[in-house]
Amino acid sequence: MSDLLPVRVFVVEDDPKLLANVLKVLALYPELEVVGSARDGEAALNLLTESKPEVLLLDLELPGIDGIGVTKAAKIKLPSVEVLILTSFDEEQKVYEAMQAGASGYLVKRVGPEKIRSAIQEVMQGGTVIEAGIAKRFWAYFQSVQSQTAAVIVPWGLTEPEVEVLQYMAKGLSNAEMGRVMSIERRTVRTLLSHLYRKMGVSSHVDAVVKALQAGVVRL
Repeated sequence: MSDLLPVRVFVVEDDPKLLANVLKVLALYPELEVVGSARDGEAALNLLTESKPEVLLLDLELPGIDGIGVTKAAKIKLPSVEVLILTSFDEEQKVYEAMQAGASGYLVKRVGPEKIRSAIQEVMQGGTVIEAGIAKRFWAYFQSVQSQTAAVIVPWGLTEPEVEVLQYMAKGLSNAEMGRVMSIERRTVRTLLSHLYRKMGVSSHVDAVVKALQAGVVRL
Protein backbone atom coordinates (compact mmCIF):
# COMPACT_ATOMS: atom_id res chain seq x y z
CA MET A 1 0.00 0.00 0.00
CA SER A 2 1.38 3.41 -1.02
CA ASP A 3 1.93 6.16 1.53
CA LEU A 4 1.56 8.81 -1.17
CA LEU A 5 -1.30 11.24 -0.74
CA PRO A 6 -3.92 11.27 -3.49
CA VAL A 7 -3.69 13.94 -6.19
CA ARG A 8 -6.10 16.78 -5.44
CA VAL A 9 -8.32 17.44 -8.50
CA PHE A 10 -10.82 20.24 -9.16
CA VAL A 11 -13.28 19.79 -12.05
CA VAL A 12 -14.89 22.58 -14.12
CA GLU A 13 -17.66 21.50 -16.52
CA ASP A 14 -20.85 23.41 -17.32
CA ASP A 15 -22.93 20.41 -18.45
CA PRO A 16 -24.35 18.79 -15.27
CA LYS A 17 -24.53 15.30 -16.80
CA LEU A 18 -20.97 15.46 -18.09
CA LEU A 19 -19.79 16.84 -14.76
CA ALA A 20 -21.44 13.93 -12.95
CA ASN A 21 -19.80 11.48 -15.36
CA VAL A 22 -16.34 12.98 -14.85
CA LEU A 23 -16.74 12.91 -11.07
CA LYS A 24 -17.85 9.27 -11.32
CA VAL A 25 -14.78 8.43 -13.39
CA LEU A 26 -12.40 10.10 -10.95
CA ALA A 27 -14.02 8.26 -8.04
CA LEU A 28 -12.82 4.98 -9.61
CA TYR A 29 -9.23 5.77 -8.63
CA PRO A 30 -8.18 5.99 -4.97
CA GLU A 31 -5.02 7.86 -6.01
CA LEU A 32 -7.22 10.79 -7.09
CA GLU A 33 -9.23 13.01 -4.74
CA VAL A 34 -11.85 15.46 -6.01
CA VAL A 35 -11.57 18.58 -3.84
CA GLY A 36 -14.20 20.63 -5.64
CA SER A 37 -16.16 21.27 -8.81
CA ALA A 38 -17.83 24.17 -10.57
CA ARG A 39 -20.03 24.77 -13.60
CA ASP A 40 -18.59 28.13 -14.65
CA GLY A 41 -15.23 29.84 -14.67
CA GLU A 42 -15.96 32.53 -12.14
CA ALA A 43 -17.17 30.05 -9.53
CA ALA A 44 -14.12 27.89 -10.14
CA LEU A 45 -11.70 30.78 -9.63
CA ASN A 46 -13.48 31.81 -6.43
CA LEU A 47 -13.03 28.31 -5.01
CA LEU A 48 -9.45 27.61 -6.09
CA THR A 49 -7.63 29.32 -3.25
CA GLU A 50 -9.68 27.49 -0.64
CA SER A 51 -9.65 24.04 -2.26
CA LYS A 52 -5.95 24.21 -3.32
CA PRO A 53 -6.09 21.60 -6.10
CA GLU A 54 -2.97 20.20 -7.68
CA VAL A 55 -4.74 19.57 -10.99
CA LEU A 56 -7.52 21.61 -12.59
CA LEU A 57 -9.55 19.45 -15.01
CA LEU A 58 -11.13 22.08 -17.19
CA ASP A 59 -13.58 22.43 -20.08
CA LEU A 60 -12.91 25.22 -22.59
CA GLU A 61 -16.48 26.18 -23.42
CA LEU A 62 -17.85 27.75 -20.25
CA PRO A 63 -20.40 30.48 -19.52
CA GLY A 64 -18.82 33.82 -18.63
CA ILE A 65 -15.06 33.34 -18.38
CA ASP A 66 -14.03 30.68 -20.90
CA GLY A 67 -11.47 27.95 -20.29
CA ILE A 68 -8.57 29.97 -21.69
CA GLY A 69 -9.39 32.85 -19.35
CA VAL A 70 -9.75 30.47 -16.41
CA THR A 71 -6.38 28.89 -17.21
CA LYS A 72 -4.59 32.26 -17.23
CA ALA A 73 -6.27 33.41 -14.01
CA ALA A 74 -5.76 30.07 -12.26
CA LYS A 75 -2.02 30.11 -12.97
CA ILE A 76 -1.84 33.57 -11.36
CA LYS A 77 -3.95 32.62 -8.34
CA LEU A 78 -2.28 29.23 -7.86
CA PRO A 79 0.98 29.06 -9.85
CA SER A 80 1.66 25.44 -8.89
CA VAL A 81 -1.65 24.10 -10.25
CA GLU A 82 -1.45 21.91 -13.35
CA VAL A 83 -4.23 22.64 -15.85
CA LEU A 84 -5.51 19.69 -17.88
CA ILE A 85 -8.02 20.62 -20.56
CA LEU A 86 -10.86 18.13 -21.14
CA THR A 87 -13.09 19.44 -23.91
CA SER A 88 -14.97 18.61 -27.10
CA PHE A 89 -12.73 20.87 -29.23
CA ASP A 90 -10.07 18.98 -31.21
CA GLU A 91 -8.72 21.95 -33.18
CA GLU A 92 -4.98 22.53 -33.13
CA GLN A 93 -5.47 26.29 -32.66
CA LYS A 94 -7.44 25.63 -29.46
CA VAL A 95 -4.65 23.39 -28.21
CA TYR A 96 -2.11 26.11 -28.96
CA GLU A 97 -4.16 28.79 -27.19
CA ALA A 98 -4.57 26.55 -24.15
CA MET A 99 -0.84 25.79 -23.98
CA GLN A 100 0.02 29.46 -24.40
CA ALA A 101 -2.32 30.24 -21.50
CA GLY A 102 -0.45 27.77 -19.25
CA ALA A 103 -2.18 24.41 -19.68
CA SER A 104 -0.06 21.29 -19.29
CA GLY A 105 -2.33 18.91 -21.18
CA TYR A 106 -5.19 18.68 -23.64
CA LEU A 107 -7.66 15.81 -24.00
CA VAL A 108 -10.95 15.52 -25.86
CA LYS A 109 -14.00 14.14 -24.08
CA ARG A 110 -14.11 10.89 -26.04
CA VAL A 111 -11.10 9.52 -24.12
CA GLY A 112 -11.68 6.75 -21.59
CA PRO A 113 -11.27 6.83 -17.79
CA GLU A 114 -7.80 5.27 -17.85
CA LYS A 115 -6.50 7.96 -20.20
CA ILE A 116 -7.79 10.70 -17.89
CA ARG A 117 -6.10 9.04 -14.90
CA SER A 118 -2.79 8.59 -16.73
CA ALA A 119 -2.92 12.18 -18.05
CA ILE A 120 -3.33 13.52 -14.53
CA GLN A 121 -0.35 11.46 -13.39
CA GLU A 122 1.71 12.64 -16.37
CA VAL A 123 1.17 16.36 -15.77
CA MET A 124 1.85 15.86 -12.06
CA GLN A 125 5.25 14.45 -13.04
CA GLY A 126 6.03 17.55 -15.08
CA GLY A 127 5.05 16.17 -18.47
CA THR A 128 2.87 17.53 -21.24
CA VAL A 129 -0.12 15.56 -22.50
CA ILE A 130 -1.69 16.02 -25.92
CA GLU A 131 -4.03 13.35 -27.23
CA ALA A 132 -2.42 11.35 -30.01
CA GLY A 133 -5.23 12.09 -32.47
CA ILE A 134 -4.44 15.83 -32.50
CA ALA A 135 -0.77 15.90 -31.46
CA LYS A 136 0.68 15.79 -34.98
CA ARG A 137 -1.61 18.58 -36.20
CA PHE A 138 -0.80 20.64 -33.11
CA TRP A 139 2.97 20.41 -33.51
CA ALA A 140 2.69 21.37 -37.18
CA TYR A 141 0.59 24.38 -36.18
CA PHE A 142 2.99 25.23 -33.34
CA GLN A 143 6.00 25.19 -35.67
CA SER A 144 4.10 27.31 -38.19
CA VAL A 145 3.31 29.96 -35.57
CA GLN A 146 6.86 29.92 -34.26
CA SER A 147 8.29 30.39 -37.77
CA GLN A 148 6.19 33.53 -38.15
CA THR A 149 7.88 35.05 -35.10
CA ALA A 150 11.37 33.87 -36.02
CA ALA A 151 12.48 37.44 -36.74
CA VAL A 152 12.96 38.05 -33.01
CA ILE A 153 16.61 38.78 -32.22
CA VAL A 154 17.92 35.89 -30.15
CA PRO A 155 20.48 36.73 -27.44
CA TRP A 156 23.38 34.57 -26.20
CA GLY A 157 24.25 33.47 -29.74
CA LEU A 158 21.80 30.57 -29.65
CA THR A 159 21.35 28.55 -32.83
CA GLU A 160 17.92 27.77 -34.28
CA PRO A 161 17.93 24.16 -32.93
CA GLU A 162 18.88 25.44 -29.48
CA VAL A 163 16.00 27.93 -29.53
CA GLU A 164 13.68 25.11 -30.64
CA VAL A 165 14.81 23.01 -27.68
CA LEU A 166 14.09 25.99 -25.40
CA GLN A 167 10.58 26.32 -26.84
CA TYR A 168 9.77 22.67 -26.18
CA MET A 169 11.45 22.78 -22.78
CA ALA A 170 9.15 25.67 -21.83
CA LYS A 171 6.18 23.46 -22.78
CA GLY A 172 7.36 20.78 -20.35
CA LEU A 173 8.59 18.17 -22.83
CA SER A 174 11.16 15.65 -21.63
CA ASN A 175 14.42 15.06 -23.50
CA ALA A 176 12.94 11.95 -25.11
CA GLU A 177 9.81 13.83 -26.19
CA MET A 178 11.88 16.66 -27.65
CA GLY A 179 13.90 14.12 -29.60
CA ARG A 180 10.76 12.57 -31.08
CA VAL A 181 9.20 15.93 -32.00
CA MET A 182 12.43 17.25 -33.54
CA SER A 183 13.31 13.87 -35.14
CA ILE A 184 16.73 13.78 -33.51
CA GLU A 185 18.41 11.37 -31.11
CA ARG A 186 18.19 11.91 -27.36
CA ARG A 187 21.96 12.37 -27.12
CA THR A 188 21.69 15.20 -29.66
CA VAL A 189 19.09 16.83 -27.42
CA ARG A 190 21.52 16.52 -24.50
CA THR A 191 24.27 18.13 -26.60
CA LEU A 192 22.00 21.03 -27.56
CA LEU A 193 21.05 21.49 -23.90
CA SER A 194 24.70 21.48 -22.87
CA HIS A 195 25.51 24.16 -25.42
CA LEU A 196 22.61 26.45 -24.57
CA TYR A 197 23.26 26.06 -20.80
CA ARG A 198 26.85 27.20 -21.37
CA LYS A 199 25.84 30.10 -23.61
CA MET A 200 23.08 31.29 -21.25
CA GLY A 201 25.13 30.77 -18.08
CA VAL A 202 22.57 28.47 -16.45
CA SER A 203 22.60 24.96 -15.04
CA SER A 204 19.00 23.74 -15.20
CA HIS A 205 15.85 23.59 -17.35
CA VAL A 206 14.07 25.99 -15.00
CA ASP A 207 16.81 28.63 -15.09
CA ALA A 208 17.04 28.41 -18.87
CA VAL A 209 13.30 28.79 -19.39
CA VAL A 210 13.03 31.69 -16.92
CA LYS A 211 15.85 33.60 -18.65
CA ALA A 212 14.36 32.85 -22.07
CA LEU A 213 10.93 34.06 -20.97
CA GLN A 214 12.39 37.26 -19.54
CA ALA A 215 14.21 37.89 -22.82
CA GLY A 216 11.12 37.19 -24.89
CA VAL A 217 12.76 34.28 -26.67
CA VAL A 218 9.98 31.87 -25.68
CA ARG A 219 6.38 32.31 -24.57
CA LEU A 220 4.15 30.09 -22.45
